Amino acid sequence: MNARERLAVALDVPSLDEARRVEEALGGVPGWLKVGAELFGAAGPEAIRVAGRRARVFLDLKLHDIPNQVARAVAVATANGVGMLTLHAAGGAAMLAAARDAADESAARSGRQRPILVGVTVLTSLDDTALKEVGVRDGVAGQVARLVELARSVRLDGVVCSARESAAIRRRVGPDFTLVTPGIRGLADACDDQARTATPGEAIRAGSDLLVMGRPIARASDPAEAAAAVIAEIEAGLGVPQG
Repeated sequence: MNARERLAVALDVPSLDEARRVEEALGGVPGWLKVGAELFGAAGPEAIRVAGRRARVFLDLKLHDIPNQVARAVAVATANGVGMLTLHAAGGAAMLAAARDAADESAARSGRQRPILVGVTVLTSLDDTALKEVGVRDGVAGQVARLVELARSVRLDGVVCSARESAAIRRRVGPDFTLVTPGIRGLADACDDQARTATPGEAIRAGSDLLVMGRPIARASDPAEAAAAVIAEIEAGLGVPQG
């Protein structure tokens, strides 16, 4: 992937009109646009079409349900042409395998490319204390390692993880496994509700493949310029000569 294809900007907005405004302001600079639950709930598949005008679509619904329901949702998303889709790895092997099979079958029927399927490990808003509240006693590192192995066992394409776990995962899985990293912030950016953050350069050097940023870019006075600055940081992290 080139640097542009390593940046996903989140369209975390409440309406299709606002999504169009952000998409137009970005001017096709990032390679991916992410549609989450808020926008998809407001606009449905039309949000995918708006996001897909000049970028690949990352549909981030973090599916977590019984295998049949997840499989049906994945089939519909695949037919709608999404490029990447999230599933909660904690949904278990049967659910993840059903999603993988549904994506393959829907892609064959619709003539679409199968989306990249990534399993969410531990949300970047959570830390060891928060995990203990839901019964996970061995902390973020232990839970992430466990769910990475589960995702690999059912042949998912990758996982969602913070940059703090990327280096250890990359050493464990090698190069052919996609690491998607949210919680990306510049040095001057507020962390908002993120607990495990990193800069773009830190995340790339740690082994992350695709960086997800929302508010710092979408709410900038010039979103295209802000996205281009992040891409330059990604290039620096990859060792691409500047100038």
